[in-house]
Amino acid sequence: PMYFLWNLSWVETCYTQASCPDVASLLTEDRTISVSGCITQLYFFGFLAGTECYLLAAMSYDRYLAICKPLHYSTLMNISSSFQLAAGSWLNGFLALTILVLFLSQLIFCGPNEIDHFYCDPLPLIELSCSDTHQVTLMDFILACVFTLPPFLLTLTSYMCIIATILRIPSTTGRQKAF
Repeated sequence: PMYFLWNLSWVETCYTQASCPDVASLLTEDRTISVSGCITQLYFFGFLAGTECYLLAAMSYDRYLAICKPLHYSTLMNISSSFQLAAGSWLNGFLALTILVLFLSQLIFCGPNEIDHFYCDPLPLIELSCSDTHQVTLMDFILACVFTLPPFLLTLTSYMCIIATILRIPSTTGRQKAF
């Protein structure tokens, strides 16, 4: 679990930095960001958010193995598998946003390019485009489903199994300690 916590703390530290606007623009009257700067901020924010989702799912799987399969835990969750789960989390976050940014970079932006948000969110950015955005909007929806639904379902299933295992403990004291 410490390996996942180290990765998660690193993601959270970078996540905070990616969501903050440019400090220099806060000190001046110019509170604008270029489209490319907005897409860059969106990329890092989304990349880290996707990575966090998968890391949380990996952590729930780790807890599932520790509680529901304690005799198999050390063979199933070794250093190699922990590394693979963490690396897969980073890779999934990278892939999801790389695909989205490739689609976003094909859009043409014109007119008043102002978003009334603290950070660059994909849908308000897509709405600023003068070109056809149907394909990008659809891709954004598909990527959101493909890269958030599996970790959510894995986390949900892991904790349902954990709760079911704890409820099968015969003694009340044992259940209380487990919870």
